[in-house]
Amino acid sequence: MSFTWHPEQEPEHVRISLMGWLRVVVRGLILSVILFSGVLLTAILRLIEVPLYGAHRPWTPYITQWVCRMAFWVLQMRREVQGQPMNHSGAVVSNHTSWLDIFTLNAHKRIYFVSKAEVAKWPGIGLLARITGTVFIARDPKQAKAHTQLFEERLKAGHKLLFFPEGTSTDGLRVLPFKTTLFQAFLSENLRDTMYVQPVTLIYHAPSGQDARFYGWWGDMEFGPHLLQTLAATRQGSVRLVYHPPVKVSDFSNRKELAAHLEAAVRAGMPQERQIGA
Repeated sequence: MSFTWHPEQEPEHVRISLMGWLRVVVRGLILSVILFSGVLLTAILRLIEVPLYGAHRPWTPYITQWVCRMAFWVLQMRREVQGQPMNHSGAVVSNHTSWLDIFTLNAHKRIYFVSKAEVAKWPGIGLLARITGTVFIARDPKQAKAHTQLFEERLKAGHKLLFFPEGTSTDGLRVLPFKTTLFQAFLSENLRDTMYVQPVTLIYHAPSGQDARFYGWWGDMEFGPHLLQTLAATRQGSVRLVYHPPVKVSDFSNRKELAAHLEAAVRAGMPQERQIGA
């Protein structure tokens, strides 16, 4: 099944009330303290982890998980979980809706994101990504061998790597076709016989009375206004994680078959009314 998504008009920004601005300030300050504390503690522990354990991270991922869980507590946003995260080594693939995905997925399971190289240079976010062990890759076919070696190193260290195969975020009402290029690395001689991939569906429910796309962040939407709208909400909505059964890479003959299976699983996890692709 093939779709091309033409992004619709962005949801209208609701004027933030005086009480809304108060929530922005209070929640923003608390989140800033939590994030700064997490970054500082992680930086200190990394001084010990690196010389003792190399690529392994026995302590710092727990800090990241705590920060992400605390973010939901501050927002007063509910998290629901269906299914179980896999215990196998390997990767997790998910649909991509918002910057909130990072908090959602890390709050329940310690994972490491695979991101485009440009993110490492973004102010603030780049620092957070680097210190939490994000894997940065360049969008260059010539780097395919280097990417495979990097994935092998991280997976052998016991890391679970998270990919967003759609290649972009959406409004949360659809799943876009999975791009297959990065899946080729999973089929390398050193990975295919031991590696598993688990598909995960993220389903966001908007606050009562708000546009169904409230948590979606896509296209040319600016981060600042979207963050303010989220912080200002009187009552938050919720997010549900659906963990589907993991699959063994060696059960598939090529990357396209593997990507198609994972895409179908993620798409099937969406509510019936959201199973659209364009």
